[in-house]
Amino acid sequence: MGPTGKGVEVTGANGRNDSNGGSRIGPTGEGIEVLSVKMEGETIMVVVGVMILEMRLWVCRRGTEEQVKSEITVLGSIGEMVPAPGNILKSRRPWQRLLHTPVHHLSSHVPILLAVLLILSLILLGGWSSVKLPEFGQQQITGVQFHQALTNWNSTNSINKDLGLNASSLINRISTLEKDQGPGATSLRNKSPTIHEVRSLEAASQLPQKGKSDDEPYHNWELFDSEYQEMLRKLKIFVYPDAFIHNHNQSSPFAEIFLPHPNPYDPKLGNYFSEHAFKITLLESPLITTHPEEAQFFFLPFSINAMRNHPRLHSESSIPDFIAQYTTRISTEFRYWNASGGADHFYICCHSVGREAASKHHALYNNAIQVTCSSSYFQRLYVTHKDVGLPQVWPRRAEQKLNPPNERTKLAFFAGRVQNSRVRKTLLDFWNNDPSFDISSKSSSLTYEERFRRSKFCLHVRGYEVNTARISDALHYGCIPVIISNYYDLPFADVLDWNKFSLIVSHEDIANLKSILLSVSDQMYLRLFQNLCIARRHFVWHKIPESYDSFYMTAYQLWRRRGLQHLSY
Repeated sequence: MGPTGKGVEVTGANGRNDSNGGSRIGPTGEGIEVLSVKMEGETIMVVVGVMILEMRLWVCRRGTEEQVKSEITVLGSIGEMVPAPGNILKSRRPWQRLLHTPVHHLSSHVPILLAVLLILSLILLGGWSSVKLPEFGQQQITGVQFHQALTNWNSTNSINKDLGLNASSLINRISTLEKDQGPGATSLRNKSPTIHEVRSLEAASQLPQKGKSDDEPYHNWELFDSEYQEMLRKLKIFVYPDAFIHNHNQSSPFAEIFLPHPNPYDPKLGNYFSEHAFKITLLESPLITTHPEEAQFFFLPFSINAMRNHPRLHSESSIPDFIAQYTTRISTEFRYWNASGGADHFYICCHSVGREAASKHHALYNNAIQVTCSSSYFQRLYVTHKDVGLPQVWPRRAEQKLNPPNERTKLAFFAGRVQNSRVRKTLLDFWNNDPSFDISSKSSSLTYEERFRRSKFCLHVRGYEVNTARISDALHYGCIPVIISNYYDLPFADVLDWNKFSLIVSHEDIANLKSILLSVSDQMYLRLFQNLCIARRHFVWHKIPESYDSFYMTAYQLWRRRGLQHLSY
């Protein structure tokens, strides 16, 4: 009986009705017809999983009678595990109310039929049999084991959730098919199913879920892109006038601290390139405004790297004093700081000295946003969700073509000094002599770039700080980053899912590093590599900013912190 008390009528190909809810099957496998589900007046297809099994019989129509009997034997043995066929009809679940759908109505289900044709083509090509099941291997399995496999399949399969299928409905359908073979079929129930049947279900469970973007390195691309586009339309940043050359007395001894760097590509800048690149790019971007009343953020344009190299300010103790005096002057000469207590103001730093740069001005380190390369949870003055992690990027020549994974011969690569880094010393102690690793603290006959290009994994190991440019270098050269840096608040982590294009390893697991890297399957590595190819565009600076580059991604981080304590002027 159906859920409304009416009989469930299913018609076989021979035109006869079966009140038990199953289509009749002739001795040669003919008479297979499609079942569907009717849910609140809408007829939808049930049966991707069922069709796999039914179409097996359809394929066998082209074979011998013995082949057909062999397939029916398989289906019959599965039927032993099934409870009474009527149980599924007693369920309150709409997708389990099996009702009749004539064949001529199937034209309204063109998308589903196309999916079925795709599955059929995979069957004909033998695709199902290529799936490996290590838990069973090539041996015959018992009905209990097969039932467990079906249960596991049901819990992880994406297709059955989309179409309302589950293991129970599949087993009930198989039981119905077996019952229609007549009394002689009961003798087939003691035979275990072949491994081919298990493989078929496992293969179906590996098909991707519709609409799911597993192949992208984002938490939620649609949400991010929607907010990003809004940012492009609305975000405005006011830069205090010290950053503009026409506002400076050329004889001022501190002008170079505020002005854009005249040569940001100077190799001596090295690790501090991002600090200068942001300021230069901001001044060339459409986000800048000369009307502070319409700005959401205010930029304090001092350069800590420039202070570190300034003859009057190079000491670590004098830099916080200078910044405190400058912030006090800004709050006196302009009314914008006092309107929010500095909460809508921000500054940039990539030098390790920047950790203590705001320490002499209470409101600056408590309220203002620190955009820093050294974004460590363990840092005293860094506050996650208030402050922003800045990617540390060296200026590199564009790679015209990334070296593909199959041409990367070294398992892992790291080069760097070990001074002031216990973690790096531990790494060298364990793996310096392993031939599958390219690890050294000294120069090599190969260039730095070539060592990235030939390696599958490139290690980012913390030094004095949690950050180095090795992550952006690895992304630039197409090498999967392995991040060994505890407490690192990774750049853009609210947008990018770093687990989709990198490996994150704790300091305590350095001894197991090789086994961790070798455990990454070829398929998993290819997925990491594909996601890396998408994510790497976010770790590049341009003089004139380009969409989704490091500048705009950093601006988006500011945009997410807008309006926290902003007051009207």
